[in-house]
Amino acid sequence: MNYKVIDREKYYRKGVFRHFSEDCKCSTSMTARVDVTDFVHYSKETGTKFYINFLYILSKVLNSREDYRMGYLYQTDELICYDIVNPTQYVFHEDTETCTPVYTKYYDNYVMFYSNALKDIENAKNTREYMLDMANHPNWFDASFIPWLSYDSLNIELPDGHLFFAPIINWGKYREEDGRLVMPVSVRLNHAIADGYLVANVFRLLEQEMKLFVKL
Repeated sequence: MNYKVIDREKYYRKGVFRHFSEDCKCSTSMTARVDVTDFVHYSKETGTKFYINFLYILSKVLNSREDYRMGYLYQTDELICYDIVNPTQYVFHEDTETCTPVYTKYYDNYVMFYSNALKDIENAKNTREYMLDMANHPNWFDASFIPWLSYDSLNIELPDGHLFFAPIINWGKYREEDGRLVMPVSVRLNHAIADGYLVANVFRLLEQEMKLFVKL
């Protein structure tokens, strides 16, 4: 785990950061439907799991710019940017109706990521423990799939004043609309390090990266 300390006086969001980390501590979230038609077809044609494929694209997007890799060190009051962020995914156990957190390392190499994510999921199926270890996994973002519903809105609330900068991403069941397959995706970021543009940009980058991926 490597990171660099951000000089707040030179930070391009200096004013916004100060306001939303001191005066008005809050988060910003957005839900939008993402077109996954070609990505779903690709997954079926290649015999790969759509879920893991999307998790890879999501991880790639969040690693594509520093704004999505920000962190805050409470001990030293430092704003930092991680070299890499990894997804914390969740495996649902139907028999107990509980989830097991899974720490999956992000690799830019798709084959390597897919293989490791698949192994992580299979290993998690053998446990029922909620083994969340955030203290030892600070550069991990939350990636949670809600397969039972194609929802229209979702909000993740954190305690007021909590400077938690890791992205929290949820997505639901895709559905057909006007001959296309669309999937609800929710993005939550702390307002100190992200505004509406940066949240909306995640959706744009997701569709852009999926289009590039299926053309490889």
